[in-house]
Amino acid sequence: MEKKIVLLPGDGIGPEIVSETKRVLEEVGKTFGRTFQFIEEQIGGAAIDESGVPLPDKTVEQCLKADAILLGAVGGPKWDGVEPAIRPERGLLQIRKALDLYANLRPVQVMEPLIHSSSIKPEVLTGVNLLIVRELTGGIYFGSPSERREIDGEQGVVDTLLYKRSEIKRILKQAFDFARLRRGRVMSVDKANVLESSRLWREVAEEIANEYQDVLLEHMLVDNAAMQLIRNPKQFDVIVTENLFGDILSDEASMISGSLGLLPSASMNSSKLACLNQYMDQRRILQGKE
Repeated sequence: MEKKIVLLPGDGIGPEIVSETKRVLEEVGKTFGRTFQFIEEQIGGAAIDESGVPLPDKTVEQCLKADAILLGAVGGPKWDGVEPAIRPERGLLQIRKALDLYANLRPVQVMEPLIHSSSIKPEVLTGVNLLIVRELTGGIYFGSPSERREIDGEQGVVDTLLYKRSEIKRILKQAFDFARLRRGRVMSVDKANVLESSRLWREVAEEIANEYQDVLLEHMLVDNAAMQLIRNPKQFDVIVTENLFGDILSDEASMISGSLGLLPSASMNSSKLACLNQYMDQRRILQGKE
């Protein structure tokens, strides 16, 4: 069966990455007897240059019909002066919402032949294999209002961090499901000593942990997590966190492997996760875990 893949090269190094990855996929298809239909669309700065918006309607329409989407990179210095409402990065936020891509999965595994690509000592890196599960469609990136306004007679700004319990629950459950196939440990990262949103996050995590007696739940404040990722990354199995914290920590984790370009990443919605969960259930059975 032919699968439809939408290519979104985007900006900067994105077109080069997507072009080479397309070649790899074509070879994979030849090896395993699969065929792919590739359709290229625009996002980010390239889309702004051609159509004036970072995410054209046509791109969204094609993505909604696709089996998978391959994204290169978005943004660059060329568009730094663009009006905030149509910055290239807005295209990323918009497509995540349009496709409900609420789960971002970023595995971090150090490959021995590339261990010296990192600036971290090899003895710290050997054996690192962790997964960051980031909530991708909520939090401060999507909250409203987000605006400049007058506050006490001077210019001020408001950004809103908004989460519903259901949004927190679905991403946490996914992290626990992944942990069951790995080493059975979930590190939930928050800022519960300061933020009410994090206190709700931690409450929901504890509730879900009761449904997963075979998985160990631990909590860590985000500032400590940033330090521990560099100090002792081997201690982590599955890290799950909200949007802003996950954005920062997953980029920090790229230095464990040596480069952001060495970390694959997938953003998924409920339908794709359902397929993945079915596969994981089959693996659990084969591994004798059920």
